[in-house]
Amino acid sequence: MRIAVLGTGGIGGYFGGRLAASGHDVTFVARAAHLATIRERGLQVASVAGDFTVHPASATDDPTTVGTVDAVLLAVKTWQMPPVLETLPSLVGPATAVVTTQNGVEAPDQVAAVVGRGAVLPGIAKIFAFIDGPGRITHAGGPASLVFDEWEARPGRPSDRVVRLRQAVAASGAASPVPEDIWAELWSKMLMVVPFGGLGAALAATLGELREDPARRALLRDAMREVEALARARGIRLPEKVVDGTMAFVDDQPADATTSLQRDLLEGRPSELDAWTGAVVRLAADSGVDVPLHRLLLEVLRSRHPDALPD
Repeated sequence: MRIAVLGTGGIGGYFGGRLAASGHDVTFVARAAHLATIRERGLQVASVAGDFTVHPASATDDPTTVGTVDAVLLAVKTWQMPPVLETLPSLVGPATAVVTTQNGVEAPDQVAAVVGRGAVLPGIAKIFAFIDGPGRITHAGGPASLVFDEWEARPGRPSDRVVRLRQAVAASGAASPVPEDIWAELWSKMLMVVPFGGLGAALAATLGELREDPARRALLRDAMREVEALARARGIRLPEKVVDGTMAFVDDQPADATTSLQRDLLEGRPSELDAWTGAVVRLAADSGVDVPLHRLLLEVLRSRHPDALPD
């Protein structure tokens, strides 16, 4: 398959790297020193599932030079999407699948506004991975799964392109489980990531520090319940005991894990605060649901990190 990876960070670098290492024609879109190093030395991935290097690696900083591909792995952060979306039509043909991986629930609509719903496969990447220097990706843990489906999936009748892409991901050494309901999956991940990100950033706490302290654990559960109430108000069919299941998942993850939101805020970079906690607050207001903990977290983090918000 011909695949374009837009954003060679933790998600794009890991899953794109595995697809390239397994023989697919993958072009990585990157910038600056990261791009130069990938071109010179290849893409190096240090993983708990086994290290590997893609060398030589096809890489560019201009997606419009790539041409039409079978699949696009859209792996940029939410605040980076506007300029990337401008280049997306150059990659998309009649059968191209654009897999969204952004945390939150708004990215599929943003992509569909540019290339149409028919091109979009709403997706979720479940992994703890990050850029660990130019040309280097570290995969520290998590399921390392890439879940996606058609916008209006037919249960038990996946499209040919979805089958091909799932097979490619699985053959590369990553996981690509079949979701029962992709929208429930998106909201289920939001229910985990947004409370973890917001509380972790506000309290400067790792996942282990949040789950092991009784008071912080209670706050994490309460924040998850707010997202659950919002999702149900918007007609999302979440599992009955989604919060209990998510807390069990949290208990099984690396204790030193942090979110990209927390790391970006700490280092003064533009963050996804508006797309994570901000989205919960916006959608809650639109749906008539009260989310007091997320409103507080949004105000605290905006006040504490005014320079880390995107322009």
